[in-house]
Amino acid sequence: MSESQLPPRPQMPRRPNRSRSEFPQLSLKKPLIILGVLLLLAMFLMKSAVTIGSGMAGVKFQTFGGGVVTDAPPLGEGFHLIAPWNKVFVYNVKQQEVFEAEMPVLSSNGLEIKLDVSVLYQPIYNELGKLHQTKGVNYLNTVLVPEIRAVARSVIGRYTPEQLYSSKRDVIQNEIFEETKRKVNPQHIQLNSVLVRDVTLPPTIKSAIERKLSQEQESLEYEFRLEKARKEAERQRIDAEGKAVANRILNASLSDKILQEKGIEATVKLSTSPNAKVIVVGGGGDGLPLILGGQ
Repeated sequence: MSESQLPPRPQMPRRPNRSRSEFPQLSLKKPLIILGVLLLLAMFLMKSAVTIGSGMAGVKFQTFGGGVVTDAPPLGEGFHLIAPWNKVFVYNVKQQEVFEAEMPVLSSNGLEIKLDVSVLYQPIYNELGKLHQTKGVNYLNTVLVPEIRAVARSVIGRYTPEQLYSSKRDVIQNEIFEETKRKVNPQHIQLNSVLVRDVTLPPTIKSAIERKLSQEQESLEYEFRLEKARKEAERQRIDAEGKAVANRILNASLSDKILQEKGIEATVKLSTSPNAKVIVVGGGGDGLPLILGGQ
């Protein structure tokens, strides 16, 4: 029997041809899934964890809950967990300073003056959400600085350079503070102080004011000397009048009897003196004792 006449041999099922690289993939699949879950969890925590430093406060923004939270206190210092789809905007709530150097302003007579002003401020803590919602993190440049400039120009425009240079600086400083405070407080900013550090006048105006002040000082000094001399003359006149009145009273009270009595009293005292002398009672022309040769 030839091979072609033989019945066909039963074929065995063929085993799938797997490459060697498939086995490591199967063994690493589970650890990779775990690692992916851990990474997602870490990212979730990173998005949810917020740490607020000392002197800071946070305003929460709820993406799916109405936006900026204004009806609750801001987030205080420390660690906080929030939903990862929300945000926190951190503000400095300590007292801060802004310095405006050489601010150009005009006096009441139109002269240009430069003003150096320091402003101490801080956001109102319980109104931080409203501040963020209405003004934003750049509230210093959008609210406070423009207001302080406008108020300073308005206040300085009421005074002359002489008043700014000499006696009115404290008054001006207080006016700028009160008016600026009245404007920024409704905008959720607390104004603590305004300090006018320097007022710079044009050199010619400054020299003229200094000369005028010097002349006024000399005039005051001259008036003081005149007043002092007038008071001294008045004092001497009153003193002389007092002495004249005293002499008139004394002369009116003296008489011959009184003089004789005084002379006798003196003679008695002299008679007790150890010095050698001769006393002639009634030897004087007016009947008073006469004293001779006393040692």
